[in-house]
Amino acid sequence: MSIEIILSLAAIILLLVLSAFFNGSETALTAASRARMHALEQEGNAKAALVTRLLKKPERLIGAVLLGNTLVDVLAATIAGSLAVSLVGDVGVAYATFIMTMLIVVFSAVLPKTFALAWADRVAIGVAPIMRLLIILLTPFTIAIQAIVRFILKLTPSKRDDVKNILEAHEEIRGTIELQRQEGAVAKVDAAMLGGILDLKDLRVLDIMVHRTKMETLNAAEPPARLIEQVLASQFSRIPIWKDAPDNIVGVIHTRDILGAVSRTGFSIDKLDVLAIAAKPWFVPDTTSLKDQLGEFLRRKAQLALVVDEYGEVQGLVTLEDILEEIVGQITDEHDDSEAPIRQQTDGAVVVEGTVAIRDLNRAMDWDLPDEEATTVAGLVMHEAQTIPETGQAFNFYGYRFEIVRKQRNRIVAVRVRSVKEPAGKAAPAAHQT
Repeated sequence: MSIEIILSLAAIILLLVLSAFFNGSETALTAASRARMHALEQEGNAKAALVTRLLKKPERLIGAVLLGNTLVDVLAATIAGSLAVSLVGDVGVAYATFIMTMLIVVFSAVLPKTFALAWADRVAIGVAPIMRLLIILLTPFTIAIQAIVRFILKLTPSKRDDVKNILEAHEEIRGTIELQRQEGAVAKVDAAMLGGILDLKDLRVLDIMVHRTKMETLNAAEPPARLIEQVLASQFSRIPIWKDAPDNIVGVIHTRDILGAVSRTGFSIDKLDVLAIAAKPWFVPDTTSLKDQLGEFLRRKAQLALVVDEYGEVQGLVTLEDILEEIVGQITDEHDDSEAPIRQQTDGAVVVEGTVAIRDLNRAMDWDLPDEEATTVAGLVMHEAQTIPETGQAFNFYGYRFEIVRKQRNRIVAVRVRSVKEPAGKAAPAAHQT
């Protein structure tokens, strides 16, 4: 075997190794956990800090990898083609093309990428210094390529591809959580809480508020003894108080303030002035996002706000606990009603109060009922049925059967819901009454 053939084979092997390095480095750096790199950086790991800096400018990283990888692949194929022609003639081009394609796909692409995915963080930390050097060396070429690409993109009708098309941070995090839940790395309850945090910006106080028809309120015109009796009978520590009309909320009474006021009057209840000790009511628009409302609760150090619509009419109230329940699920204490709003039956069905939020039912049962058009179970039934159903009526939609269990006037009080095992993702075009 001549020295020229040996050198050519050595060059091809070296170029295949370089191609594997570029492919593996790209996969490892893009798959590496940014959170993990940040944590290592805080611990003083210089290589992790370098990985973070490289990922802050992905266009330079990808440009250097593509340029280097294309260069070594083309060069390897050229040398292999030249060597094959010198050995077997013109037909050697076909042989070289087939052999190099198999070698590049197996040894320079699939194997290094698979290994890099399995050990993304470790590989990323290991290759970061070398990739930094290569990026610096190839920067003039990548800048020229980027300039040409930007110029061509400006000639296209759409402007969406003129900027980086990166997933919104919240959606990227949500996808990661769901993937980790499916793989068993994150428990279902933890995934639900993390998802609840991300959903705060998309939900409004209107979606979770206690409707005015279910609010506990006090009439300021009632005798003090009667008011204290109602406060003691309530499970809440803060109760709105109205004057002249139920919609005219003039204050919010706290049980602790009442006890203090009663003590100051020498426990003479008749001398108690309820309006004097009531806190000023805080009104918020029903379109306020839960994220903003949570921030306002924390800033004001408040726990209850009254919700009003665009006309200034009171629609209900929202508390800090209501928002926290969107994250951690239902919070109950010794004073809450003992009867659960979602009661599972032995046959797999559930009996649900009409006012239960669809999100709460989905979370409790791991269902996927839509909540775009209605926020409560009763609202969903009426929206899909396009009527106010009667007790005993049943409807099938979205793969579930809804049976009206109890009703008061025009209000659905309780609904029995069970899966009817329709094909996944198939929803009935209209509600079917039986």
